[in-house]
Amino acid sequence: MRTLWGFALLLRAGALVAQTPSGDEVLRRVDQNMFAESRIVVSLMIIHGRRETRTVESKSWQRGTTDAYTEYLAPAREKGTKMLKLGDDLWTYDPGTDRTIMISGSMLRQSVMGSDLSYEDMMEDPRLAHSYTAAVTGTETVDGRSCWVVSLTAKVEGLAYETRRLWVDAERFVPLREDLYAKSGRLLKTIHLSEVREVQGRWVPVHALYRDVLKEGAGTEFVIESVAFDAALPGYLFSKAALRK
Repeated sequence: MRTLWGFALLLRAGALVAQTPSGDEVLRRVDQNMFAESRIVVSLMIIHGRRETRTVESKSWQRGTTDAYTEYLAPAREKGTKMLKLGDDLWTYDPGTDRTIMISGSMLRQSVMGSDLSYEDMMEDPRLAHSYTAAVTGTETVDGRSCWVVSLTAKVEGLAYETRRLWVDAERFVPLREDLYAKSGRLLKTIHLSEVREVQGRWVPVHALYRDVLKEGAGTEFVIESVAFDAALPGYLFSKAALRK
């Protein structure tokens, strides 16, 4: 009887192992769910600084994973500021000075409008499978959802984060939490994603809290007010000339 019971336990353990996806498969499903040929996003960035909290509203037109045009709509002091990302190049336009500046080198590590996000964060390829190897290391619960825990290790040089730890909803394949680490192993940033909604057949977290653990303050909230996938985009937006219009 003991032998039969032990054999049954082994079969059950084998079934559980067989159900565990590979790290590459988890990242593939995440990309499939969250990325599209194009999207238009209206969002709020709520920056909880050391002394004050302020809210910045913007609208972004995103083409694939390499190109994006963003216009800041509010508050008044930020209105008309624009940002253009084309591949590995990034420019900002300041209507107050009527100047277009290319963001490169050490400038990429600077904060975006005092938030917990850097320009470097915005420049990284959002398709993690292109930059990291992945391994599923276990399961944990985040906000009541069963998640695959995925460890990521950089496979290309020059990334802002050498390793990452990702918690991915095991049913909807949406990241719900992420920890980002330096090459030394020091934790640099945390991301908590929530309020997952279905939009055009995709599961989308419409609220995110970014925290740069090396900074003071309560972090930066990113709230999606509206999103449209596979929308038609005006081609003229993806040019430096559009920044001054």
